[in-house]
Amino acid sequence: MHHPVHPPASLATDIPLERVPPLYEGRRAPLALNIIVVGVGLGGLAATYALGHAGHRVTLLESTPRLGAVGAGIQVSPNATRLLLRWGLGPVLAASAVEPQAIVLRRYDTGERVGYTRWGARMVEEHGAPYYHIHRADYHAMLLRLARAAPGVRIRLGATARGVQPDPAVEGGPSVTLASGEVVHADLIVGADGVKSTLQKVVTGLDGAPTPTGDAAYRVVLSTDLMLRDPELRPFVETPELTTWMAPGRHLIAYCIRARKEYNLVLYHPDDGSVESWTEEGSGDKMRADFADFEPRIQKLLSFVKSTLKWRLVDRKPLPTWVHPQGRVVLLGDSCHPMLPYRAQGATIAVEDAAVLGALFSYVSAFVQVPALLQAYQDLRLPRATATQESSRLNQKIFHLYDGPEQRARDEAMRAAMAAEIERKPIPDGNPNQWADRTKTRIQLDYDAYAEVEQWWTRGGGRQHMEALAGYPRRVVKCRLRAQSGSVL
Repeated sequence: MHHPVHPPASLATDIPLERVPPLYEGRRAPLALNIIVVGVGLGGLAATYALGHAGHRVTLLESTPRLGAVGAGIQVSPNATRLLLRWGLGPVLAASAVEPQAIVLRRYDTGERVGYTRWGARMVEEHGAPYYHIHRADYHAMLLRLARAAPGVRIRLGATARGVQPDPAVEGGPSVTLASGEVVHADLIVGADGVKSTLQKVVTGLDGAPTPTGDAAYRVVLSTDLMLRDPELRPFVETPELTTWMAPGRHLIAYCIRARKEYNLVLYHPDDGSVESWTEEGSGDKMRADFADFEPRIQKLLSFVKSTLKWRLVDRKPLPTWVHPQGRVVLLGDSCHPMLPYRAQGATIAVEDAAVLGALFSYVSAFVQVPALLQAYQDLRLPRATATQESSRLNQKIFHLYDGPEQRARDEAMRAAMAAEIERKPIPDGNPNQWADRTKTRIQLDYDAYAEVEQWWTRGGGRQHMEALAGYPRRVVKCRLRAQSGSVL
């Protein structure tokens, strides 16, 4: 990988957080649970933060003995940024992220623009929060900062989960056994351990590995200093956009990160033996050969690259459940719904999962509620995650069409939507530029995790959970009612 002259930003940890209202309108669970979260990825950190602020004692277990800066660019759409802003990260994002002005879809060999959808300020106007491009290491540092500062949180590195005991009836209750032999007990265990999840088998009883998608990716980060010296490349920095070059069996996306100091490129191609890793190095020469038929500007960009990271893309068919039958172990993020990055929603959906889980468990007041709250989490989240997986797979087909009648029809439809966009005219749903489809875009980007939970609670979830408390000591119910004063039960 070309190493940028700009070191990883310390902005994620140095800039003061914004003072924001307490989460869940100040509500904290009347019953404080001991919760284990397995996995220190973006979803695991977000879940740790959300559950800590819901009033629980959270232990985050991570096998890695030391956290490092890994990855490259990542996209954060309004359905996640509205959460990050509520968590106080507004000033940090404004200083380190980049707000793309549009998505542009181009033909691979000529660079001709065939698709265009305006973003920028329109995201806030229509969807209530900005769309950002950010370095994954900065995003991780932001969430790690939040998790470390959350009340009741303990983070343990070098703690590899080797086994899980899910039964609350066993002496000591549910537990995680570490590689060291130590057994850590909890009331609830959250598996956020990624695409190679250990906990997925515990929850589902299935032994299947994630499925290779046939695609792999080269990842590259360049210093934009190199691009600003070239009049043909300078516009990619001066007008930040998400640019996608579509090609037979391949595509390439590129965008600015780190306050436009760096340029992120991801080059998707047929898998030829990559691994699922953020750190596996690939050959710059092989990458250039694989994309030698792309337009001259791409050839200039790739000429700057000495080495690159390789990454196999895998996903998984929807699981039958995310919740263990005994109701004390649950999955989150890539452990239950890994997806292709072709809608840029994988990390965002994991952060949504975390927010929903935290909000639901701000209501818990008795152990009897835990399985039902986990079922509510699955009911709220699984259909949305599955739909997003399907939308991501659809873009794999759309972007990778070989030159011919289907490709020409795709380009014609995208051009028609682009013309309507520029003329501010309505665009019919179903366009192959999925970002031009207003219905799809509203469904994806308008989602508000906290509003979904509040709606679920007021639609009957609260009543059901009060009924579940039948037979519990009256003082617990009174405590519960005091905590929920002002809520519809």
